[in-house]
Amino acid sequence: MSATPADAAVPRGAAAILAIVVVTQLMIVLDASIVNLSLTALRADLGVSSETLAWVVNAYALAFGGLLLLGGRLGDGLGRRRVFAGGVALFTVASLGAGLSSDAALLVAARAAQGTGAAIAAPSGLAILMATFPEGPARTRALGLFFAMAAAGGALGLLVGGALTSAFSWRAAFLVNVPVGAVVVAGALRALPAFPGRRLRFDLAGALSGTLGVSALVFAFLRVGEAGWGDPVGIAAFAATAVLLAAFVRAERRATDPLLPLRLLTRPSTAAGYATMTLVTAVLFGTSFLLPQYLQLVRGMEPAVAGVAFLPMPILIFAGSRTVGRIVERTGPRAVVLAGLAALVAAGAWLTQLSADTRYLPGVFGPLTLVGLGGGLLFLPLSTVILGGVPAADAGAASGALQTTQQVGGALGVAILTSILAASAGVATDPSAFSAGVARAFTATAALAAVALLLVAGVLRGRPATA
Repeated sequence: MSATPADAAVPRGAAAILAIVVVTQLMIVLDASIVNLSLTALRADLGVSSETLAWVVNAYALAFGGLLLLGGRLGDGLGRRRVFAGGVALFTVASLGAGLSSDAALLVAARAAQGTGAAIAAPSGLAILMATFPEGPARTRALGLFFAMAAAGGALGLLVGGALTSAFSWRAAFLVNVPVGAVVVAGALRALPAFPGRRLRFDLAGALSGTLGVSALVFAFLRVGEAGWGDPVGIAAFAATAVLLAAFVRAERRATDPLLPLRLLTRPSTAAGYATMTLVTAVLFGTSFLLPQYLQLVRGMEPAVAGVAFLPMPILIFAGSRTVGRIVERTGPRAVVLAGLAALVAAGAWLTQLSADTRYLPGVFGPLTLVGLGGGLLFLPLSTVILGGVPAADAGAASGALQTTQQVGGALGVAILTSILAASAGVATDPSAFSAGVARAFTATAALAAVALLLVAGVLRGRPATA
């Protein structure tokens, strides 16, 4: 079979580059999901509350999401191979620290350091992928594998996290990253091209205001969940969020080399793509955070069993991400995104019917299948909308912004669902009350997916440039 022109332009060594980037993405996503089935054991060992458990997840997501824009620009300015390898090295050392933590404060700090390393590495990895594979079928296949491996990280994280926690302890869920990270760093230094950087003035004001703004917003949701919506500290946190995010926009307008060039948002379809990705990951992360706890605390499953029970969602995301590219090439991204969002709305509505007596089949398996189908249809076409036609000079910034929406959306999803759950009386001691609180929380995932569906239906038109 003869190669297409796009395939012929793929450089030698592209397979090794793709392998390094997707394994890194696998590790980063695995670390976000592997902790979910360790939370119950971690709570018992360290004696932490539900709100602290949320920060074990969110410390990683906030550092990752808040610093991704800076990480993207670091790769553009200092050279993507150097920044990529350095970020993975920091992530690996922080994983060791998380596994050896003796109390909750040290663990949360180590999780923040992990997120920082991931934020440094991830945008350069995706930008390297975009630079290696030309637009067209070759890039579509590469991005499909990239997002499929991200989904595989979710599946593998649940399996490995549950198995390691059951066989050893929750600490093993972090320590497993250490040998993988060491191999990735060695491979990156050996196989990746240099991708030299260009002189930039780094936007530190934007990095500071953006990170603090997102952190304030998630803290506000956690605070009102614990103390009520009339709590003055929560209200002050929401006010601080508005001020900090306004300062971020002002900093981006003034910066010579902004972390988020506002020209990336001038196309309505691109802006809608970023917003939709934020809402989608809020639904997926929130579901992955809350439903495993329901399976263990209400249905009485061991961590390893709960991991297997949760597999329909990540497996279907993996399968969909590998195959959806062919559909997008025929129909364009709009129809595929609408179908995926409709599946998420239906899944959220179904999960509002959970109770202490709900059977796994079909009451949990059914909505998990819908979430997996929806997620598998969404990641590639949304990325096509966002990254298509981005100039090479802005590749790191655009990649960083894309991954920022994913991490910030995930953190907000966990925070919103935690706040709704925490506001339900008796959730800490009564399985029936806990299941009722979980069902109430999933009303939020249905609502978030519905907002995204209306946004896409109203904004996306035609066939945006392919990635």
